[in-house]
Amino acid sequence: MALPFTTVRDLLRFAVSRFTAAELSFGHGSSNAFDEAAYLVLHTLHLPLDTLDPFLDARLLDTEIDAIMKVIERRAKDRVPAAYITNEAWMHGHRFYVDERVIVPRSFIGELLQDGLQPYVQDPDEVSRVLELCTGSGCLAILAAQAFQNADIDAVDISAPALEVAHRNVDDYDLDSRVALYEGDLFAPLPVGRYEVIITNPPYVNALAMQTLPAEYRHEPELALAGGADGMDIVKRIVGEARKWLTEDGVLVVEIGNERANVEATLGGLDMVWLSTSAGDDNVFLIQAADLPG
Repeated sequence: MALPFTTVRDLLRFAVSRFTAAELSFGHGSSNAFDEAAYLVLHTLHLPLDTLDPFLDARLLDTEIDAIMKVIERRAKDRVPAAYITNEAWMHGHRFYVDERVIVPRSFIGELLQDGLQPYVQDPDEVSRVLELCTGSGCLAILAAQAFQNADIDAVDISAPALEVAHRNVDDYDLDSRVALYEGDLFAPLPVGRYEVIITNPPYVNALAMQTLPAEYRHEPELALAGGADGMDIVKRIVGEARKWLTEDGVLVVEIGNERANVEATLGGLDMVWLSTSAGDDNVFLIQAADLPG
């Protein structure tokens, strides 16, 4: 009897059907069943992730088919995010190691760092110190080091397991001499000093939204997602303390997902600039140091 699957095309078709039937949620690197299926199949076969067409009709070994089927079932049955299956996440062409000690990197601040936060930072080359709060896997600290070539980067997280992942990524990018990782609660573990730029993608999911998160997101550390009743617990603390850590012309950049209404209800008296990203104008805000409280 002929095997039901023999080619990459066969497995790709099956994966899309399986993911669709399972009603998976996406958002950890892919936005749809086809892209996720193609990524997982190519990664499992150790093929280039951007080169699918030449391999579509390649016949597969039984061992390869078995490996792909196990990946498909883990994604469809257990609802594990693809990044945890492959232990990698991609942001703006950069690969980062990830596992279930950290949330899967997906920050829109990464987009904004590509041009060094201009025009709000006039000359990225003049930036000497950058702080990232709630660093998780360390991906934004690493992207900040590349955006601000002459800056030292401090990055903080309250989770020791998360910082183990961040250390691995900092090592992978050979940035140990420029990126310093601190364990503690927001600003508490930092040495005295000021920064031209503070960036953060903090826990901001409100309590109601936490109760209705898709299964995929429940594999991520709750500590890195939950922001209290209105999602603003950590955000309020960061905004309330940031001014004394910024230079006079410094900026604070905060990502808040779908919580703009709660941000404006909580911080509406502050002069905030909502920054444009690929997700629109509601996900990231910036405040100049002079406009911060305190």
